[in-house]
Amino acid sequence: MRQLPIELAHRPALGRADFLVSSANEAALRAVLDWHRWPGRRMALVGPARAGKTHLAHVWMHETGARRVEACALSSDLVPELVAGGHLVVEDVHALSVLEDVARRAAEEAMFHLLNLAAGEGVWLLVSGRGAPVRWRIEMPDLASRLAALPVAEIGPPDDGLLAGLLIKLFRDRQIRVSPEVVAYLVARLERSFAAMEQAVADLDARALALGRRVTRALAAEYLAERAASAGGAARTSVGPRLRQEGG
Repeated sequence: MRQLPIELAHRPALGRADFLVSSANEAALRAVLDWHRWPGRRMALVGPARAGKTHLAHVWMHETGARRVEACALSSDLVPELVAGGHLVVEDVHALSVLEDVARRAAEEAMFHLLNLAAGEGVWLLVSGRGAPVRWRIEMPDLASRLAALPVAEIGPPDDGLLAGLLIKLFRDRQIRVSPEVVAYLVARLERSFAAMEQAVADLDARALALGRRVTRALAAEYLAERAASAGGAARTSVGPRLRQEGG
């Protein structure tokens, strides 16, 4: 019988000892922890979605006592208070581009004000986002040029060791024990991205709860088979009408 899964809150471990180090992120970790050497007291931490940017930012926050704010939540009246609080993390600066025009202009102006005020007050600043800052779609020219000039610490694509370690950590965050066989099976078959690993762990957790089973290789195989079948059906649905239209 299927059980009704109850979504229990889980908190990811974000301490320094929990940060998984591999060739993909070792250089970024060194750059962030060597913060006393940052040119101009600022650094951009970049990488793919779910690559560990937030985790590494929390490591730096623990080292420095810094606070954090989402770039999209910035406003000019909030900037003096943020800077007065000392060292600061501004996350997901790339996401400013998805805001509506008025909100985007206000957030970009606040970000520009924050950069200037932080420099004047000697505040150390870590900003994060996806891709290089020069590629962030910033409309304000002065802000775009300031961000493009930031030194960059980049988290690269994950290797097998990092993906395996990430899966183990994600399961552990949910108090789930899995065998090395399950981890190896998933690493070999899932999309090689941090986001895909995170989604698979969440899905398997929900599936195991609903079925009253442990997360085993068999459960993982069933999950991947159903997901592949679902993706294939969706592809046929989307392609079918177009083929019929072209044939008619």
